[in-house]
Amino acid sequence: MKERGTRVLRLDALTRVEGEAALHLRVQDGSVTETRLRIYEPPRFFEAFLVGRGHTEPPDITSRICGICPVAYQMSACQAVERACGVTVEGPLAELRRLLYCGEWIESHALHIHLLHAPDFLGHADVVGLARDQRAAVERGLRIKQAGNAIMEQLGGRAVHPVNIRVGGFYRTPAPAELRPLTEVLRRAREDALETVRWVAAFDFPDAVCDHDLLALRDPGRYPIDSGMPAVRGMREDGPALHEFPVPDFEEHVREGQVPHSTALTALLDGRRFLTGPLARYAISGRWLHPLAAEAARDAGLGAPDGGAVCDNPFRGIVVRAVEVVQAVEEALRIIDGYEPPLSPAVEVTPREGAGAGATEAPRGLLYHRYALAEDGTLTAARIVAPTAQNQTAIEEDVRRAVQARLESGGPAADDEELTRLCERAVRNHDPCISCAAHFIDLTLDRT
Repeated sequence: MKERGTRVLRLDALTRVEGEAALHLRVQDGSVTETRLRIYEPPRFFEAFLVGRGHTEPPDITSRICGICPVAYQMSACQAVERACGVTVEGPLAELRRLLYCGEWIESHALHIHLLHAPDFLGHADVVGLARDQRAAVERGLRIKQAGNAIMEQLGGRAVHPVNIRVGGFYRTPAPAELRPLTEVLRRAREDALETVRWVAAFDFPDAVCDHDLLALRDPGRYPIDSGMPAVRGMREDGPALHEFPVPDFEEHVREGQVPHSTALTALLDGRRFLTGPLARYAISGRWLHPLAAEAARDAGLGAPDGGAVCDNPFRGIVVRAVEVVQAVEEALRIIDGYEPPLSPAVEVTPREGAGAGATEAPRGLLYHRYALAEDGTLTAARIVAPTAQNQTAIEEDVRRAVQARLESGGPAADDEELTRLCERAVRNHDPCISCAAHFIDLTLDRT
């Protein structure tokens, strides 16, 4: 529609991210003057639901926040409650938790890479079209996802919203014989994951650079999943730098705020735009990838992880995710190979008055929980900071830069349909988890 020199484009909701949102762009005299990722889903009030509940309840309640990464919410919730109660879960129980988390990484990344993101690079509107053209690749992705689901089902009781996780550990832990069948499944998944890295590395990637600060957990000696200290790598004019802060200090550094165009909160890290997720994890902890994953990263052109390589092209994030699948499979095999059953399926967590914070690495980035408890274990306060809320400002900037670069490319004038596809790709680079729904964006583009 054209009216008074302003061009407005409205599209119905599309598919291929989790949740519902709208994207508003204004282009004036060849410059992108405004970019707004408008998340319009109604607030879900999970933090309010938690207040007044017992200290054992957050893992089950918060897992319902997301059907794609429920384990992330359960693990961060368990950590926060356990730290408030002065309890540390170690040894085989901690390893089993990490194994369960590996299952979630495998199934979540496989879903995003093959069903949601790859069609963008191969000229298809959805995975149905991709399957017609590259059936073997889609089937490979489904096999990888099934391997992750198998871990979730074995340890969690089911693949979605696991029911076997509790504060202090598990309701039931497996015997070694119950984990052994997973080994063959994971070995096949390892070959499929390596082939996936080779597949996505050959995609045609637009030129793009992100200079957001990067935030991820850092756990020296191993790639971060379920533990570590928040670390920041600066990527701006002052050059790369790394500093850490304790998990309980998270809210002193990451400040959330409300913007008029979104029902989701946005966040700044020490007053600066930042990004969490695979690109951040790889930049901060790539040197601690398993050798096979590190070799896959080098062969894929991501640079030498042991040399502190950084992938600063957000469109190549799909390659980093594929490398992380290899990492999660290798880690799962390691844990199963060395597994010895714990003496008890859980350690006792006696409630006490206090507060505790937990942070783990969801597939999409750092997930933070903080709870305050009364003496009897009743929750008196709750705070949850999800990865997509942290990434929203960075996503908006990536979209702005992608569109601006296309407008300045010197080629044929970009029509609205082409720019819409570009915007979708720029958002999907970060696999935003807006909610458990599966809608994408309603784009409004104003041209003056």
